Amino acid sequence: MGVTLTVENHVATVTLDRPQSMNAVDLATEAELQRIWSTIEADKDVRVVVLTGAGERAFCAGADLKNPSVTGLEYWAASRVGGFGGIALRETLNVPVIARVNGFALGGGLEMVLGCDIVVACEEASFGLPEARVGRMPLDGGMVLLQRQVPFRKAMAMMLTGKRIDAREALDMGLINEVVPRAELDAAVRRWVDDLLACAPLSLQAIKQVVRLTGQMTPSQAHATRLPAVVAALQSADADEGVLAFQQKRKPQWSGR
Repeated sequence: MGVTLTVENHVATVTLDRPQSMNAVDLATEAELQRIWSTIEADKDVRVVVLTGAGERAFCAGADLKNPSVTGLEYWAASRVGGFGGIALRETLNVPVIARVNGFALGGGLEMVLGCDIVVACEEASFGLPEARVGRMPLDGGMVLLQRQVPFRKAMAMMLTGKRIDAREALDMGLINEVVPRAELDAAVRRWVDDLLACAPLSLQAIKQVVRLTGQMTPSQAHATRLPAVVAALQSADADEGVLAFQQKRKPQWSGR
């Protein structure tokens, strides 16, 4: 199986499971990822998503080029909802997504990282957009996202040379949130998960929707935009529960409603 989904205690874990191919995404895996993201969006019980790769070599080495079935132009022309892996450019997934980067995140793998909200990497992880070195381009999110998430010169250097950067450099440029030894990766991800679960789920969804959908607006335009997730959060039972818990000096019990 190219990718797996498990859901437990409000946390969905999506695992690219092709370690023999460094978790590269082929057409079947791409289709399954699209199905999985739609499943998560429809599951009101999911409050956090963790995206990772199987094994210890790679998070995802991008598109599987060993047996390409289409030309570069045909690939570009084809519709892929949400960019690479269905996540790079996805605008309909409002729950927070943590990338657990356990190795190489290259090409489409980095594009998937760019589509996540929080990124935790082991020390051996590396990141790159090597498409230009094989006569391609980072078509599914890389060219439009990297320049918006890190300093311009850093983004251009990565894309125009195809060179990888290590996890420490990625941290320094603001591409990722945390670097830990491999043995501590799961514990670090768990800390982030717990911090997110401590917050009202509808508030997190509203924050993410506003950030994702208003980034190119002026602050005044963005502030005046009445997005559905914001309205839902403000009208929720959790909005009252949060205030009541604060007044009673206890931890809130979020219902997600």
